[in-house]
Amino acid sequence: GKKVLLCEVEGRQGIAQLFDVPPLPYEERRIAVGLGGGEVYALAIDPEAALLEYLAMYYRLGRAGKALDKFGIIDFATTIAPGVRDVLLTGKVYEAARRRTGGRFTYDAVIMDAPPTGRITRFLNVNSEVAGLAKVGPIRRQADSIMEMMRAPETRVHLVTVLEEMPVQETIDGIAELTSERLPVGHVILNLVRPSVLSEASQDALTSGALEPAAIASALAGVGLQRDLDAAEALIAGGEAH
Repeated sequence: GKKVLLCEVEGRQGIAQLFDVPPLPYEERRIAVGLGGGEVYALAIDPEAALLEYLAMYYRLGRAGKALDKFGIIDFATTIAPGVRDVLLTGKVYEAARRRTGGRFTYDAVIMDAPPTGRITRFLNVNSEVAGLAKVGPIRRQADSIMEMMRAPETRVHLVTVLEEMPVQETIDGIAELTSERLPVGHVILNLVRPSVLSEASQDALTSGALEPAAIASALAGVGLQRDLDAAEALIAGGEAH
């Protein structure tokens, strides 16, 4: 029943693949409708397109910005100053999250598929990234506004991992880095987890040390012996000789 925007910043077009829709352009597009109402919108954020939009919004460049793009200036700017690139990518998410329609926020929730865990803190902490590039001006003001949203009570950074040594360690390190930068950590989501082969009672017994190896061996031997006796009786009753 909610209106949700999914954003991605890595150019993978993962959202389009997940929802089986054509590759997403640089615009908010509805890709699904819930059975109980609600809508899912998606946005693939391109840094060059975001910079053109930024120049048009703050500097009124318009056609001049597109001319710069033809000369490769846009690509040069986003490559030479990666901090500015991250401000542009997260800035578009910030704009969508803060946009209002009819006195209320346009979207009930905005979800961003951010870069891998190893780079997440640097990506989200755009304030420090632009500190050496812009002390004042619109880029600095936008970076400050983004950081205010990133550290807001309604914002959470969720981490996704699998139960393997390296991904788990990266997740632990990521949580420590996010915490040190005062970025709010949400949930840890485990992918590819299989159900346990042990019952809850057995797990509790193992954890508490209530199960003894000798008792387990004896029980297993008893089960095996009884199974063999049952099989022999069935064979005799059937008139078969072995």
